Amino acid sequence: MSVTDVASKAEDQSAAQSQRQEIDEVTVRFAGDSGDGVQLTGGQFTQATALAGNDLATFPDFPAEIRAPVGTTFGVSAFQIHFGARRIYTPGDAPDVLVAFNPAALKVNLPDLIKGGLVILDAGTFNKRNFDKAGFENDPREDGSLDGFRVLEIDITAQTHNAVEGLGITNKEAGRCKNFWTLGFVYWLYGRDRASTIDWIKTKFGAKRPEIADANIAALNAGHAAAETAELGADISAVHVAPAPLEQGLYRNITGAEALSLGLVAGASLADLPMKFCSYPITPASSLLHELAKLKSFDVTTFQAEDEIAAVCAAIGASYAGGLGVTSSSGPGIALKTEAIGLAIGVELPLVIVNSQRAGPSTGMPTKTEQSDLFQSVYGRNADAPLIVLAARSPADCFDVAIEAVKLSTKYMVPVILLSDGFIANASEPWLVPDFDTYEPFPVQFRTDPEGFLPFARDEATLARAWAKPGTPGLEHRIGGIERAEGTGHISYEPDNHERMTKLRAQKVLNAADDIPAQTVDSGPESGKMVFVSWGSTYGSISSGVKRALADGLEASHVHLRHIWPLPKNLGELLSGFDRVIVPEMNNGQLVTLLRGEYAINAEPLTQITGRPFKADRIYHVIKDAS
Repeated sequence: MSVTDVASKAEDQSAAQSQRQEIDEVTVRFAGDSGDGVQLTGGQFTQATALAGNDLATFPDFPAEIRAPVGTTFGVSAFQIHFGARRIYTPGDAPDVLVAFNPAALKVNLPDLIKGGLVILDAGTFNKRNFDKAGFENDPREDGSLDGFRVLEIDITAQTHNAVEGLGITNKEAGRCKNFWTLGFVYWLYGRDRASTIDWIKTKFGAKRPEIADANIAALNAGHAAAETAELGADISAVHVAPAPLEQGLYRNITGAEALSLGLVAGASLADLPMKFCSYPITPASSLLHELAKLKSFDVTTFQAEDEIAAVCAAIGASYAGGLGVTSSSGPGIALKTEAIGLAIGVELPLVIVNSQRAGPSTGMPTKTEQSDLFQSVYGRNADAPLIVLAARSPADCFDVAIEAVKLSTKYMVPVILLSDGFIANASEPWLVPDFDTYEPFPVQFRTDPEGFLPFARDEATLARAWAKPGTPGLEHRIGGIERAEGTGHISYEPDNHERMTKLRAQKVLNAADDIPAQTVDSGPESGKMVFVSWGSTYGSISSGVKRALADGLEASHVHLRHIWPLPKNLGELLSGFDRVIVPEMNNGQLVTLLRGEYAINAEPLTQITGRPFKADRIYHVIKDAS
């Protein structure tokens, strides 16, 4: 393409954008059956949106059932994306646009749509049979259910079949292309480029099923052309969302599971250790095993054990042998690992435990998010068995938190629990890829000198014991679950020794606070009327709600905790400067209880246990109502 062609194309694109309505941000939700490719559609829209330069946050929401009956509300899968021309911290409180592939998707998701929002319906699925499956007594298009919304009815199913006719695929395969037809339509509405999706389709299907690739591309292009030529109505228009003013650099979309895997690998590299990742599949933690299995070239060994107990014991064995043992699960699996985690605490070996929290108790709601494992992480073991607990706040933040978990675990010879959750694990956001050369290595020093060696002798500053690899001449020693004698590590039932060892292990964990930065205020004044204390994935909603209030001239502050145990040394003093301390959590009040116990403050709970993230609007109205 010549310079003249490039200039001409740029002018055409600029002219096309100038005809669009300019908006600052928008939230779009795709919804349909699990078999409609909703998550794939959302993922491709996310990729195209990132390439357009917008900041974004996503929220994949899918059922626990592998495949619920087609057309029922139990099987509805959804993907929400919030993107804009400014910094985006949440996947959006409520969608502005709902794309519903069937009546069940409409029934489940319509209550969340803002009044006046746009509904795009696949009219080809709106029939008596599907109304009955979804629980509609009447056609929702005719009974007033859609009053107050802008509605765009398209027979997407028929349009898709027409677009792929003659391309050598079956009628069933043609029906599966409708998500790409819809994607093309929505791409035009928001000025997204189709190139990245076409490349993905060719890579995914081109080699083995070229006819499927051709059909999906044809459907994508047909949907785009249909939107461009359709009479959408006076109240429905194409829009333009300008690029966000992000820091310059190399970006990629990243999920929490992807960032955790890269962070763990980076941490092991900085510690100069081979990593042994041992786990057992469980939702939503399984994706971490999948991601790390792709990274074997970075001295990573992945091991899928026969159960949770075998997985954590294998990870402890890896650490005993001189590697970095890592294990992962969700709340129910962490419960099964508990005794072995106590063993790692007692024998004082490094171990990183990733907990991707989900709604419980027991099996609970496996695909829904929650923050209900804080008590389990800080207190949930027999005897006095403390360890270090960290919590990631967003998908991208998982990278640095994973590195910190490795550093603290190896420095203090203690297990570290890293808390994520279902929202963080599956959601995505743009990540500014860091320059790894700027990270300071923290290589592990193994004991090699047998002179004066005692397996439970301690570093005076950290109280960590020496790490000696089995087989090192002169450093033979035993470990096990029975209490060890101070220094020698021999089996001991002496009362005074047990008390000393219990207090030494606890103090060692508290000493890790020396490596924890002083707590700062994320936004708002350093003291005043009201502070919201968040941890984990509530960060985005609380940050957005507080910043909105500050912009409106209201008074509030926000403090976000990465370090759950030990807590930052200055946290108590910081919180004492506020009249009210409010703790929003997706549980029944766990951090608030911890803060009350540690600092004897009248912290107030603000709880939500719905399996969904907090809404920023709720935080804003708490501030507004108190003003």
